[in-house]
Amino acid sequence: MINWTDEQRELRGLAEELGAAAGDGHLGRDADREFGFAAWKLIRETGLLGLPFDERWGGLGQDLLTTMYVLEGLGYACRDGGFSFSVSTHIVSTGVPLQRFGSAELRQRYLPRVSDGSIIGAHAITEPSGGSDVMGMRTTAVRDGDHYVLNGSKAFVTNGPIADVIVVYALTGKRGSPAALTAFLVDRDTPGLVVGPPVAKMGLTTSPFSELFFDDCRVPVTNVIGSPGAGFLVMDHVMKWEILCSFVINLGEMQHRLERSIEYARSRMQFGQPIGSFQSVSNRIVDMHIAVENARKWLYDTGQRHVDGENVTVDIAASKLIASESNVAVALAAVQVFGGYGYTSEYGLEKDLRNAVAGTIYSGTSDVQRQRIARMLGL
Repeated sequence: MINWTDEQRELRGLAEELGAAAGDGHLGRDADREFGFAAWKLIRETGLLGLPFDERWGGLGQDLLTTMYVLEGLGYACRDGGFSFSVSTHIVSTGVPLQRFGSAELRQRYLPRVSDGSIIGAHAITEPSGGSDVMGMRTTAVRDGDHYVLNGSKAFVTNGPIADVIVVYALTGKRGSPAALTAFLVDRDTPGLVVGPPVAKMGLTTSPFSELFFDDCRVPVTNVIGSPGAGFLVMDHVMKWEILCSFVINLGEMQHRLERSIEYARSRMQFGQPIGSFQSVSNRIVDMHIAVENARKWLYDTGQRHVDGENVTVDIAASKLIASESNVAVALAAVQVFGGYGYTSEYGLEKDLRNAVAGTIYSGTSDVQRQRIARMLGL
């Protein structure tokens, strides 16, 4: 059990206030598949986009656990799950690798604007033919003087349609080698980069994504994040943060959904008594509670172990697996508790279920996480 300080609780409270305001109009945006630019303006004003970034870059200088705690508050209060997901992608997938691996010049140029949200970030890993097979990527980057020339394509790029800068991973060595990948920071207006139109999808509709196409896209050598061949190391660091931060937002959403279901089960009357008095309903809510607390324990324990410098390869995979599948289970249970109302768009619970399914796919599918754990167990 972590004893949060007054400062951490104050930041959490700020995130919850922001989340409540950012969620206004979420049903309409979900139906129209629109990103919440007004909500983005609100979060910029709070400074929360700079949570984990050093004060010299305009950030708040908070550690991983504090960042997780505050983002959980955002998930708890904000009913626009797509917006929260885009916020996490911006912070973790763009800012975190820049701060950890970027050159002094690259950090100076970009981190203050990432931190204050004046630019929106994305990252591009997955490819149309690759899915979770990162080491099999086909996008190449070939050194040509003071530039690298990128050719290939990326798919399912969260924030792609609205991003100003994108962290792109490309092949610079022998495919399959741990030193085969390099990470680049690519400006949206770079010649040779074409951003595809937004792709319609099942859930997280307010977090736009698209394909990217690289046709002799020339990126300055100075825009390499880390060093040539260090892309896998960069990606591994980012994915740990991505899983912990994205799914702690889901934890906040699950907690809110649980509380909402408890309140409804107490007040909804059927056959002359609250539906919560029926064992079938109460058992379902108990299972929701256990799922939420199980996800909470795994996420924060893994975050603490990561901060302590321990090997969290299995823990990250297990945390992602448990949190993502718990989110689906809790979302489905909430729809069932609310019955016909849960199935309607008006209550927002069917949207939560659609959003939750995505978590079993992005950041490595559930099957991939199970395979990773099995390998670590020697199977």
